[in-house]
Amino acid sequence: MSDEAYEAFRHGSTPLHAVVARGRVRATLSMLGPAFVAAVAYVDPGNFATNIQGGARFGYLLLWVVLAANLMAMLIQYLSAKLGVVTDRNLPELCRDHYPRPVAWGLWIQAEAMAMATDIAEFIGAALGLNLLFGVPLLPAGFMTGAIAFALLELQRHGFRRFELAIAALLGLILLGFLYETVKIGPSASGAAHGLIPRLSGSTSVYLAVGIIGATVMPHAIYLHSALTKGRTPVRSEAERSRVLRFARADVIVALGLAGLVNMAMLAVAAKLFHDTPGYAHVDTIRAAHAGFSHLVGGTAALAFAVALLASGASSSSVGTYAGQIVMAGFVNLRISLFARRALTMLPALVVLAVGVSPTRALVLSQVVLSFGIPFALVPLVLLTRRRDVMGEHVNRLPTTVVAVAIAGLIGGLNVFLLAQTFGLA
Repeated sequence: MSDEAYEAFRHGSTPLHAVVARGRVRATLSMLGPAFVAAVAYVDPGNFATNIQGGARFGYLLLWVVLAANLMAMLIQYLSAKLGVVTDRNLPELCRDHYPRPVAWGLWIQAEAMAMATDIAEFIGAALGLNLLFGVPLLPAGFMTGAIAFALLELQRHGFRRFELAIAALLGLILLGFLYETVKIGPSASGAAHGLIPRLSGSTSVYLAVGIIGATVMPHAIYLHSALTKGRTPVRSEAERSRVLRFARADVIVALGLAGLVNMAMLAVAAKLFHDTPGYAHVDTIRAAHAGFSHLVGGTAALAFAVALLASGASSSSVGTYAGQIVMAGFVNLRISLFARRALTMLPALVVLAVGVSPTRALVLSQVVLSFGIPFALVPLVLLTRRRDVMGEHVNRLPTTVVAVAIAGLIGGLNVFLLAQTFGLA
């Protein structure tokens, strides 16, 4: 993104004292937004694929994984938001500032690979939504998805608030869709409670657990959140900065809390509807899930599912493109227009659609790939936020650092175990 485009995106930034003067409720509402943009990455089409497969195949067994992943996401996204507020720099920029050039370039290369996996999931999801709603063939639906993403990206030229509100509206549409499904289908409360007890069952459940974490804790959202809070609310003192951080924490709790509810509802609905229904326990594609909603519940439930899927793919596609631009500019100081980047990153997803790869299998695999990118974003985030020379008085407390390191270790351990299972080493 050019400096001019970035300043245009920041246009409308209001100093904290002016925000607070609006009154408590209006001030709080005006400060919400960055986490909602990041939260879209936590309810993207990859979540649909992993949550539906997990619920259909294992019932409520993996519900605890969804909950744990969203709790981890809250801490991670707050640390990213804090980094942007405190330093007025985003995570990729700080990596370039503080690490050797080969390290920064290496992080950029792996981040671009993760961006490709993200794009594949988001484009396929939106294309499937168009296909299910209107019968549009997948490849033309992919081009239509690109057009929708271009339209959403155009909003950022007119300031961050319009972009944030548009993404928040699409997130609300996803939430309403699964609120309807939950009320209509009525998952078992006792089954859901039992599903919150941590346990796994075989290598397939491990594969899906890693996919759920990869679909929930998204590397590009970690990079993006620090850019969204960077310079968003100018402050005059450290006391005001601390207050902005409290607003950021509330933003994360509300946005990621809603995303977590959507993910848990997704898995619980699939568990209730498919797991114990003859002929549906092995539903493993989004198309089959849509047909299941139609046959078992009715056309309205199928419509709500397809609309939510389309909203998820369209919103996450534009957010992913913007995150990719932040990554490139931050790590290696290269800038191309958002629209050129969108056109280029569409290509792998369009190839997948053109050659006829199973959309849901591609979605799940992309989420597993994404989980391997999480430590490359999370470790630098933890290392930087624990440094007093970077964070000043807002440096992480020791318990925060310990928990963040444990999260990185857990994700890394799951990935190693998955590789061992895949290649017959465990």
